Amino acid sequence: MITIDAPNLPHRHSSESWNDEQEAKAMKPTAMRQTFPNTHRLRTAVLLLPLVLLAACAPLPPRNPLATWVPSPNHDVRRPVLIVLHFTEQQSVAQSLDTLRTRNSGGPVSAHYLIGSDGRIYQLVPDQWRAWQAGPGRWGTITDLNSASIGIELDNDGRSPFAQPQIDSLLRLLADLTTRLHIPPTQVIGHEDLAPGRKNDPGPLFPWQQLAEAGYGRWPRGPLCDPPPGFDPWMALAVVGYALDDRTAAVRSFHHHFRGMQGDTLDAEDLRILYNLAQQIEPATNTCIAPAPGSLDGPVAQSPRQGRQ
Repeated sequence: MITIDAPNLPHRHSSESWNDEQEAKAMKPTAMRQTFPNTHRLRTAVLLLPLVLLAACAPLPPRNPLATWVPSPNHDVRRPVLIVLHFTEQQSVAQSLDTLRTRNSGGPVSAHYLIGSDGRIYQLVPDQWRAWQAGPGRWGTITDLNSASIGIELDNDGRSPFAQPQIDSLLRLLADLTTRLHIPPTQVIGHEDLAPGRKNDPGPLFPWQQLAEAGYGRWPRGPLCDPPPGFDPWMALAVVGYALDDRTAAVRSFHHHFRGMQGDTLDAEDLRILYNLAQQIEPATNTCIAPAPGSLDGPVAQSPRQGRQ
């Protein structure tokens, strides 16, 4: 209701001078009283209404009908514990961005991040969400790799050395992810490590040693020594994380990662590397004795040296 103030209005027929114009001016509304709400409050209410409606429409978290719902505040989002590196095996960032937002020959695919050869970083999936990037495979006891990992694609055709700006950006991203998401720095692996025989990326040209020098992934430390009698290289390969369903494929992936070479047969140098890696993960009391030059049979490669590509 609009109220009108009209104090001491003279009667229009009184002796005081009066006319219709003066009466209209005097009768003009003079104030908005408490009948209408404050304009600021009204605006705030209008702005908050959509948020209230959205909250009312938001889906409730799934609840098991077999149980009585007694909510606890002590929870958070699931966290990844592993980082998986890939190469795109395509010809450009634009092509890879299209594929990672649609599908490849095997179906819909994605990744959390893509790094171009120029070092530019693209994010496609939030860190807390499950990107379709790892597929079937196993690393140690982890079998649902998509749920447990962050996937990083590197723009590379699978045949060329990785560009240094790209590796520099990868190292920055690894520093961010391992710090912010509390992922152990040693838990950085290649796609082929978790899926030997099915995948071959990031391949033998990837500079794993450079990553290890920056603190990411596993790599032999100290002198490479002859393992003691009774050492089982297959058990050591499993301790590192490789699945042994296809041992030939597992050795091939191991060679790509730790030797930067092809091959599917274990040699003496492989045994030294595997013993060194297994000792890092499950230390034993065995004394490390450096091998004497030329004392081992079979082909012996040099100590793993991939260097900077």
